[in-house]
Amino acid sequence: MAANPLTTRSRVMLEMASEMVGGPDREFKQTRISFRSQGGREWSHSFYGASTFEMIDTVVRGEAMIAMMNPVGPLSMAAKGKGRYSSPQPVRCIAVIPSEDQFVMAVRPETGIKTLEEFATKKPKLKIGLRGQLDHALTPMAIDITRAAGWELDDLNKWGGEAKREGNIPFPNGPKFAQLVKGELDGVFDEASSSWCNEAAKAGMNILSMSEATVKKLEDVGYRRATIRKSVFPALKQDILTIDFSGWPIFVRADLADDIVTQMCAGLDARKHNIPWEGEGPLPVERMARDAVDTPQDVPLHPAAEKFWKSKGYL
Repeated sequence: MAANPLTTRSRVMLEMASEMVGGPDREFKQTRISFRSQGGREWSHSFYGASTFEMIDTVVRGEAMIAMMNPVGPLSMAAKGKGRYSSPQPVRCIAVIPSEDQFVMAVRPETGIKTLEEFATKKPKLKIGLRGQLDHALTPMAIDITRAAGWELDDLNKWGGEAKREGNIPFPNGPKFAQLVKGELDGVFDEASSSWCNEAAKAGMNILSMSEATVKKLEDVGYRRATIRKSVFPALKQDILTIDFSGWPIFVRADLADDIVTQMCAGLDARKHNIPWEGEGPLPVERMARDAVDTPQDVPLHPAAEKFWKSKGYL
């Protein structure tokens, strides 16, 4: 029943809203539900799913009742008032859909680059492929990550290379991966490690590690460390220290009424068999409020969500 992220996000919102509309609360009988394509600008609705920092602000402003994003990191920064947030934002989770993932940086071996920090000292003339969708969470994350390592993404252009923002995930059968293998790109920075990391290593690419100092800087502003493990990706030469890209948090404003949050949780639980996710079988709601590698609980649960999950025996 596995599906891509866009399908999962849409189905989570649709199934949850459908359960609420069909329930006893008259407030939701006239609920308008519509969806906006990720990266698009035209939308008017109260249920929102994407992978952008913008959606955090949308919930905080009260323009969306509930939202879902990937990964947990940006939402954690907002809740803690760190990084690009000068003060804690009123956001709370109701659950985190399981997804274990890491930020991956792959470069061609002839570049001689083996760590992220070497860019700052060697100032290489390289063309690095980045995500084309500029408002995707990857864009500000990549800026934060390289800055913590002592250089800026725009430095690539100054050094005679290029920060090429184009396309999507570098799937092994896709155009961006082909450009990397052919040498049309010197490297690619992206997420979805399970989709391409092992194939990139198998093709001879260096999968870059971050230094402990770089990771510590990123942790200080709300990111979570992660390890790309050789035991999971056998083509790797060793474990790789990087930043986490796990979890799809479903979140609301902290002051959203308890009864509405309770209905949202009940809707998720009732419709879990209809919602595809990365694994097999029904959406595993029973473990979506418990901290694990694939369900990071870095953002506090809404009190009503915590109460509901405890009543179900899930906490």
